Amino acid sequence: MATPQCLQNGFTADLLPPLLPPQHPDACPNTYLGEKRSENAGPYWTRQEYRVWTVMLLLGTCLLYCARVTMPICSVSMSTHFNWDKKQTGMVLSSFFWGYCLTQIIGGHLSDKIGGEKVLLMSALSWGLITVATPVVAHMSSVPLFLVILFRFLMGLLQGVYFPALTSLLSQRVRENERAFTCCTVGSGSQFGTLVIGGAGSLLLDWYGWESVFFFSGSLALLWVYYMYKQHFSENEHIISLEDITKNFSLSTQTNIPWRRLFRKRPVWAVIIGQLCIASTFFTLLSWLPTFFKETFPNSKGWVFNVIPWLLAIPAGVFSGFLSDHLISLGFQTITVRKSMQVIGMGVSSFFVLCLGHTTSFRNAIILASAAIGLQTFNHSGVSVNVQDLAPSCAGFLFGVANTGGALLGVVWVYLSGYLIEVTGSWTPVFNLVAVVNSIGLGVFLTFAEARRVDVDLIHL
Repeated sequence: MATPQCLQNGFTADLLPPLLPPQHPDACPNTYLGEKRSENAGPYWTRQEYRVWTVMLLLGTCLLYCARVTMPICSVSMSTHFNWDKKQTGMVLSSFFWGYCLTQIIGGHLSDKIGGEKVLLMSALSWGLITVATPVVAHMSSVPLFLVILFRFLMGLLQGVYFPALTSLLSQRVRENERAFTCCTVGSGSQFGTLVIGGAGSLLLDWYGWESVFFFSGSLALLWVYYMYKQHFSENEHIISLEDITKNFSLSTQTNIPWRRLFRKRPVWAVIIGQLCIASTFFTLLSWLPTFFKETFPNSKGWVFNVIPWLLAIPAGVFSGFLSDHLISLGFQTITVRKSMQVIGMGVSSFFVLCLGHTTSFRNAIILASAAIGLQTFNHSGVSVNVQDLAPSCAGFLFGVANTGGALLGVVWVYLSGYLIEVTGSWTPVFNLVAVVNSIGLGVFLTFAEARRVDVDLIHL
């Protein structure tokens, strides 16, 4: 039997997806974790698997954001209950990102090695339990501020692996001409989750208090974990063992990807800087928009400003993915499409963010916030997919590097935003900051981004 081409090149199938089409006789077989696949099956999901996993990952992303946004939704009520000022509230909100930035790279690398689906499941189990436990420990302690900050830190620590794992999984299981639509569809779960917790959470907040919002979002996450485990893992199969973690925890010296040369590539840094700016500004808006509406328009209903912007963002995200893949199928260059999506996602959306800081009308504020949040979903068809264009063999790792920078900057911006609001008494500096950071990221991406695979070039050097 002929030696598979990927082994002749000196690397293994679990490190790099086959360079040949999955139907090619020399393509490496790739075992699908959690399901039995035929020996000749390619690395990509079948159509049925693709549909099931897209729906389940969409739901998982939704529940991730339900848990994540629970704190911003409840921050005003918790601040009143525990007598926190703006700086202390900013510490609570920003503590999530301190943990979030620490596990991005580890999560991406581990997912590239053992499978993103396992990392996703273990992550969801952990932050689901933490969400349920948060109100319990807050009431039991004499220092609730410290414990809430600690639990938010742990929440960020455990959610930090999710999107790198998702990127790794999709880069290896989804065909290139379907990645933008898949990323946007699954990514729209972030808006859908914010919508769900914004609507249901606002009602629960009014009816039963802030504690019920944590119980609601955490319980849904645990139910998703239970279903995923029963459907996609055998009863005797572990999710992640200690051996898996210790064996793949560090960047192996045996990998054939020369990391130093990879990070000398300008397109790689274009993705990293672009994602850094996107993540940090999105986290800032996500953390402070509920407070902005509550304080600027005190008579407004929470379910309105916590629901409408995210409701409109869902179809916008799905449309951006469909539009991106359609333009590529018509013959437009991939990088041209990626940059066009990014102009909308970072450039046009920033215009509406700037306007938001100068409006005094609740109706106009809802329109501007909806436009800004909705257009930001076009980023999923730009930078988020571009990292898979460049290096599908280590997409989880590279996305982790980029999102780590975004989380670190998010810590600074979220805390700085609270400080600026406290000192100036105005929200305008916060929105100006968001627009400036987005403009910098967009300029770098438009100048240096490419769509060709750079990991293949380096492996053959």
